[in-house]
Amino acid sequence: MNKDAQRAIAPTHLLVKERLLLWSLAAINFTHIVDFMVMMPLGPQLTKLFHLTDAQFGLLVSAYSLAAGLSGLLVSMVIDRFERKRALLWVYAGFALATLACGLAPSYGALMAARVAAGVFGGVLGALVQTIVGDAVPFERRGQAMGMVMSAFSLSTVAGVPLSLWMASVWGWHMPFFAIAAVSVLVLLGASRSVPLLRGHMAGVSAQPPFEQLRRVLAEPNHWRAFALSMLMLSGSFSIIPYITIYTTTNVGLTAEEVPYVYLAGGVATLFTARMWGRLTDRWGKVAMFRLISLAAVLPMLALTHLPVVPVPVLLVVTTAFFVFVSGRMVPGMALLTAAPEPALRGSFMSVNGALQSAAMGVSAWVGGLLISRTPDGLVEGYGRTGWLALVSTLIMVWWVGRLRLHTQAKAP
Repeated sequence: MNKDAQRAIAPTHLLVKERLLLWSLAAINFTHIVDFMVMMPLGPQLTKLFHLTDAQFGLLVSAYSLAAGLSGLLVSMVIDRFERKRALLWVYAGFALATLACGLAPSYGALMAARVAAGVFGGVLGALVQTIVGDAVPFERRGQAMGMVMSAFSLSTVAGVPLSLWMASVWGWHMPFFAIAAVSVLVLLGASRSVPLLRGHMAGVSAQPPFEQLRRVLAEPNHWRAFALSMLMLSGSFSIIPYITIYTTTNVGLTAEEVPYVYLAGGVATLFTARMWGRLTDRWGKVAMFRLISLAAVLPMLALTHLPVVPVPVLLVVTTAFFVFVSGRMVPGMALLTAAPEPALRGSFMSVNGALQSAAMGVSAWVGGLLISRTPDGLVEGYGRTGWLALVSTLIMVWWVGRLRLHTQAKAP
């Protein structure tokens, strides 16, 4: 057992202050993930209300991701000039206001502007949350920390989106955004007390031109190795994920009413396994667990993309395994990425990484669409190609992860 693993299992539980910090960061993650995800199922209401075409609604959804990627790239030049807590609270306050503006939007144009604003703040939030985990939690416990923070995605799938849709069905499409904004205010107050002041990264940063920080991030070869790993983690899976519902309802025999079961089962399972992966990551080593989970993810990816007509319970086993392992590799993966830059560059690095991840998701979804087609009777064909693409990207990143150089000696404040 290596030294990192020995230090990781020595404490019986995370320190109380550290745990409160991680729950606050998880709550922040939860609100901005729900804010992003809820737009897609609100499509029928919004297209009818504002008389939108499919292309107009698609632009409304993608505006968030595009704004998030661009803001992450721009903010990378200045984010390390600011104390982490202050930056987090100001950005999160901006996100809450932008989300409130979404609920108040009287027209398509106003809603588009509000979604762009929410994406600008939401994109920076994701990078800031990961940066603070890297600054505040020692490397030997960072797997558990990432598992706790990333469990917000599972909770948003299980509870956040269904509850938002129920609100929309009872009180109209505005209500989910009002609720997210109200919850964000409460989380903001909690974060103001639980997030510590983090200034250790600021030494010498403010004395240099803003573009110099970005140049330093982009000039480091190790950062590009980390960026490549980050994009590989998403490239294979996001050629599959956008088309799961289409394939399972047309080729596998799932009805529209049964689709929520896929995401409910996957969300409940990953809610528990995310933290389990975190503990195992710290105990057995980040690189080893990343490789193990990534290779295990190949089986459900290939099974799902080649699945014939099967009973619903069999389909749920395959899709749940897909979510458990595909999302599970992100836990050790993100723990490794936070250790790739030195602390003084971590905020800028994670902002650029977030922008590149947004680009990787968009390109991968586009490639996945190119790989599939429809038969004359309406069935999907070519979906298996996305599974083979995922296999190739997985094998490359399992080898590639060993090329990273890690800064593992950062201490908690």
